[in-house]
Amino acid sequence: MSATPDYSVLDGKRLLLIISGGIAAYKCLELIRRLRERGVRVRAVLTQAAQQFVTPLSVAALSEEKVYTDLFSLTDESEMGHIRLSREADLVVVAPASADILARMAAGMANDLATTALLATDKPVLVVPAMNVMMWTNPATQANVRILEQRGIRRLGPAAGDMACGEVGSGRMVEPMEIVAAIAAFFAGQSASKPLAGRRAVVTSGPTHEPIDPVRYIANRSSGKQGHAVAAALAALGADVTLVSGPVTLADPMGVRVVRVETAAEMLAASQGALPADIAVCAAAVADWRVAAAAGDKVKKGPDGPPTLTLAENPDILATLAQAGPARPRLVVGFAAETRDVLAYAAAKLAKKGCDWIVANDVATGTGTFGGDDNQVHLLRRGAAPEAPLIETWPRLSKTEVAARLAQAIADTLSPPIALSTSNNNPEPV
Repeated sequence: MSATPDYSVLDGKRLLLIISGGIAAYKCLELIRRLRERGVRVRAVLTQAAQQFVTPLSVAALSEEKVYTDLFSLTDESEMGHIRLSREADLVVVAPASADILARMAAGMANDLATTALLATDKPVLVVPAMNVMMWTNPATQANVRILEQRGIRRLGPAAGDMACGEVGSGRMVEPMEIVAAIAAFFAGQSASKPLAGRRAVVTSGPTHEPIDPVRYIANRSSGKQGHAVAAALAALGADVTLVSGPVTLADPMGVRVVRVETAAEMLAASQGALPADIAVCAAAVADWRVAAAAGDKVKKGPDGPPTLTLAENPDILATLAQAGPARPRLVVGFAAETRDVLAYAAAKLAKKGCDWIVANDVATGTGTFGGDDNQVHLLRRGAAPEAPLIETWPRLSKTEVAARLAQAIADTLSPPIALSTSNNNPEPV
């Protein structure tokens, strides 16, 4: 966040403020006042619990707008339905965001006006959590927050400090002017030109499943979280992204075209079908081998012991996309998941595959990388000599933060933008 936010971007913006239950709800009166001072039109929805802490009358007096509380008010539904209410805003802010409303958002519930508006909105959503420290650190709350962030919900806070309940720790709602500054930063980012606008990107993610027979397959432990985060981060910077995903249980990133595949051969075909592109990020953990001849029926146990599986090498998607030629993306990025000698193996992979960058990480048992929410990576860029790459070591970050850093590095490298010719596959400078 900038030390001196540009509050001028707030003038004329429309904000839907959803106030949920919690003692921090009183801070929303100051938040509304500060937003109104800067030209923001604020409409508010109060949950039933919120009305135990602030009244609709006080919120209406400060916002100079009707306050909405009841999903089943026939007057409200004829004048301002919940869908219009949620979509006529430029941004939806949930402050305070209690543990209860975060859980209901994560579950996709729509059992009151607040959650129905949130489920019906097509606008960006910012949540500002506020709750007891034990409620915040509870695994259920943390899981709900991760789900919401994977869906593109933005979060501010919570802050640490003294709480109304007498305990100390993380869970305090951030102060009203911090929220105003974050909203200003959001709109400033929206109004700024997106550095990857006009670019095309293809991202691979997740594992591949290579069939042994109709019920068994060869696979790996990749969750797809990092690849999906990279696709979302590139899209956030304006890129037109095709995500080629192996079997995962993740929600599709917002604003991304998704092609679902099972095997390495299908992933290669889908990746090539997404060309031409400026950017290729091969984050998928592709199986190196497949069964040469998968059985048509389930392989049964027999008196001769376990069957012999003859393996064949799978196509090398990264090396194929990195091959020189008119369809080669301008920047090809691979991933190297290693369990030892991470930098040595990654440097060798960078030299062998012909790609431009390698993102290397340690996935050994105990690191928590496969299936986890954090990652600690090294970015290797091709140097003057293949055997001497330029190496950046990043601190341990969430996979969302790793993706954002990588996307920004890609944007910095590809600036100024180029346009793709519609008559052939050759990128042409503009």
